Amino acid sequence: MAATIFHLEKTGRIFRYMIISLHTKNPNMRDLKRVLEILDKDGVIIIPTDTIYAMACRLDSKKGIERMSKIMGKKAEKVFYSILCSDLSNISDVTATIDKNVFRLLKNNLPGPFTFILKANNQISKYFAGNRKSIGIRVPDNVIAQSIIRELGVPLVVSTIHHDDEIIEYMTDPEEIHYKFEHLVDLVVDGETGDNVPSTIVDCTGEDPIVVREGKGQINF
Repeated sequence: MAATIFHLEKTGRIFRYMIISLHTKNPNMRDLKRVLEILDKDGVIIIPTDTIYAMACRLDSKKGIERMSKIMGKKAEKVFYSILCSDLSNISDVTATIDKNVFRLLKNNLPGPFTFILKANNQISKYFAGNRKSIGIRVPDNVIAQSIIRELGVPLVVSTIHHDDEIIEYMTDPEEIHYKFEHLVDLVVDGETGDNVPSTIVDCTGEDPIVVREGKGQINF
């Protein structure tokens, strides 16, 4: 799939590539650099994952996180954000010490369609408002998301995109997503039609891991 850019618009802050298509198996580096350029300027984008399309910005972009919260009409401390990592090496940047059993659980299931709730470390307050005791961690099995995070060198803060329809909970069509968010975000990354099943959430903050939401994928304990 060749990269496609629809109406390039220059603003006072950055060039806004409103929607860009990336190859799902081998994203073009030239087009990836356009995505990185926006993220490096506190941009907010929408990307595919191995589950639902998600709104995203750099973890270290306070302006980006504030914008995402405003777009969703909530205070930053009220939004359930997850951290998207390229691999397990980033996790220690935002989490407290992980015991060997939990680490083995993560290693056995990631990358994959799972969100693991882990105890947050003191560094997390640098990025988020409020006193967060835990944070959701994801390592998506999606080439586009992985490529963006790896080339960026910084994890992404993400929140899933919901549909306005009362029956259809999540938005899966990138062009429909673009139509809804084109005046709110800086870029929509088209990675073909997305899934409509969210990640399985596993709470690892207690004595034993507990599945708190059944979603895509079967957890391997």
